[in-house]
Amino acid sequence: QVQLVESGGGLVQAGGSLRLSCAASGSFMSINYMGWYRQAPGQQRELVAAVTSGGVTNYVDSVKGRFTISRDNAKNTVVLQTNSLKPEDTAVYYCYARGVQLTPGRYGNTYWGQGTQVTVSS
Repeated sequence: QVQLVESGGGLVQAGGSLRLSCAASGSFMSINYMGWYRQAPGQQRELVAAVTSGGVTNYVDSVKGRFTISRDNAKNTVVLQTNSLKPEDTAVYYCYARGVQLTPGRYGNTYWGQGTQVTVSS
């Protein structure tokens, strides 16, 4: 139905930047919410940032002012620009899509990417 493929993770020093990208493909009509969760070892998965198809965004407090989320509805892509990275940002970052309209009147479940590792060294 819907596949999400992420790219852009890696190893960076504190204060550096990474650009995470996610592309959705498959059989669907539209996606309402796209965004990113992250999960650090031994911790619960947390919502980092999300954006609606109308461009409304929200961020977890710890990344406000440092991360920016954007999407291209025509290409079904979402990008998370991460700046001023800190060691505590180290985690696996997962792209997700929610409110996916598969056919008129039919919506799918939440879909997840495979995850991309972000490691920030001090």
